[in-house]
Amino acid sequence: MNKIKGSLVLLFVLCITILSACGDTEKASDDKVWEKIQDTGKIVVGTSGTLIASSYYDEDENLTGYDVEIMREVGKRLGLDVSFEIMGIDSMLPAIKSGRIDMAANDIEITDKRKEEFNFSEPYKYSYTTMAVRKEDNSGIESLEDLKGKKAGGGATTIYSQIAERFGAEVVTYGNAPNEAYLRDVDNGRTDVVINDYFLTKFGVAAFPDFDIHLHPTLKFHPTEQGVILPKDADRVTEEINKALKEMREDGTLSKLANQFYKEDASQKPEGEIEEIEGLDL
Repeated sequence: MNKIKGSLVLLFVLCITILSACGDTEKASDDKVWEKIQDTGKIVVGTSGTLIASSYYDEDENLTGYDVEIMREVGKRLGLDVSFEIMGIDSMLPAIKSGRIDMAANDIEITDKRKEEFNFSEPYKYSYTTMAVRKEDNSGIESLEDLKGKKAGGGATTIYSQIAERFGAEVVTYGNAPNEAYLRDVDNGRTDVVINDYFLTKFGVAAFPDFDIHLHPTLKFHPTEQGVILPKDADRVTEEINKALKEMREDGTLSKLANQFYKEDASQKPEGEIEEIEGLDL
C-alpha cells in the first residue's frame, strides 16, 4: 500500500513538473515579436540618427554610434539582420506599441514608469545628467534651483524636460532636431540651457567649438541607466538580447565600443558623487 501511495505522489510531482515546463514553453511561444523576427530574419530598430555619439550619421553619411553598433553586434550574435527606422524620440514609444518597429535603441533611460508599459534589456550604458550652458556666466545657473524662469531646450516627453519643469524652467520643444539646433539656441540666447546625458552633452558641445557654450563645470545629477526598449511581454526577444549583451560585456565588446564612441567606458557605472532628484514621475 505504501509503495502504491509513494508511486502516486511521484506521479503527481512529475505531472506538475511537466505542466510547469509546458507553461514556460507556452509563455515563450506567446512572444509575437520574437515569432515575427524569426519569420523575417530581421530586427527593426527605431533610432534618431541625430545624437552624437549614440546614434548619428558620420562624414560619409553612414548611420553609426554606440547604440547603433551595439544593435548591429547583437544582430550578428543572434544570426539576424538589423534595419533602422529613423524617427524622433517622441515617435519611438508609440511605434513600438503599434508594431511599426520591434524595439528602439537611442540612449533611452530605463525607468520604473516605462517598465509598466514596456520591456527593457539589461543596461548597456551608465551615465548621469548635466547641462550645456553659456560659457560667460553658465547662463546664470549654479544650482538646479536656478533653473526657475530659464528656457530649456528639449523634447516634449523626455525625462530631461521633466527635470527642467520640476525646477521651474520653461521647456522649448523641438522635433527630431540635430544637436546643432538645440545648442545654437543656447549660444544665441533663444534658450538658456540644454539638460541632457553627460556623454551626449560632452560630444555635442565639442562638435560646435564656435558656439559660446560649455559643459556645466560643477553640476552632476540624476544618475541613469540606458537599454533597449521593447514591447511589454516580449520576453523571449528580451531574453535573447540580454544573452547577447551579457556575452558582449564579458568579452569586452561593450567597453571597446564605449571607448570608441565616448572616449570613456560608458558601459561601467560612473564614479563620484551624483545628486539624486526626488519627486520625478519616473
